[in-house]
Amino acid sequence: MSVLPSSGSATYMDSGNQNPDTFNNFFERWLVEQNQHLRELVAASRQQSSVDEQSLRCLVQRVLDHYEHYYKAKAKWGKQDVLAMLSPSWTSTFEDAFLWIGGWRPSIAFHLLYSKSGMQLEDQLDELIRGMGRGDLGDLSPTQLSRINELQTKTIREEKEISEKMAKHQESVADSSMVELSHLVSEMMRKGDEDGVDVDVEKDKVESAMESKEEGLKEILLRADDLRLRTLKTVIHILNPIQSVHFFIAAAELHLRIHEWGKQIDHKHHQPS
Repeated sequence: MSVLPSSGSATYMDSGNQNPDTFNNFFERWLVEQNQHLRELVAASRQQSSVDEQSLRCLVQRVLDHYEHYYKAKAKWGKQDVLAMLSPSWTSTFEDAFLWIGGWRPSIAFHLLYSKSGMQLEDQLDELIRGMGRGDLGDLSPTQLSRINELQTKTIREEKEISEKMAKHQESVADSSMVELSHLVSEMMRKGDEDGVDVDVEKDKVESAMESKEEGLKEILLRADDLRLRTLKTVIHILNPIQSVHFFIAAAELHLRIHEWGKQIDHKHHQPS
């Protein structure tokens, strides 16, 4: 069982700072940094003719490192309180409704890519007719499209495997051992024997059973986050630097706006009628 209170806000004691931090605080700082990266990405996209490719690569890598930092931090906090990671207090209820195992569904990356590609393709049709292109997501090559399709197929397959593993683990909450244990504890409570030695033994069994369930959740969450990060990295590897810039712009805009709109909905729902 988690050594931390199930508060919905995982706490971590930084070895270099004796003040406890929370993932909620980390996430808020991460959002500020994402906003800053978004400004840099937009500036680069508007000045792409005067920005050299190496500078674009450095910017793309910095943004990718930012995502990787997020998942490393999440893994660290997840070891302490996996339940908080799966039921986050730092997201809105609207965002929660679209979560897949504590985060975004990996296949969403392809929907985002194709949506932005379609928008940019439509926006530059006249230029394409004249044999000109902008080099953005509207200019994906046949080779890139083929590689993206292969990655999408592979990602969906892995996503399904993890979903099935989660479903099987969720079903285990009603396996024979849990049903028997819940019956024994309920019987003792009805008999008023909570203070007896036998109850202490059953409490140990309860803690052991709950720890087992949490360990299973930790493993599944790690697999889900690993797939999320691998999918993101591979998409960026397929795209060229300026295309990666446009993809990261779309990803950040979507994430930040949905987070903001979700918070507004929560605030509205909590207003006195």
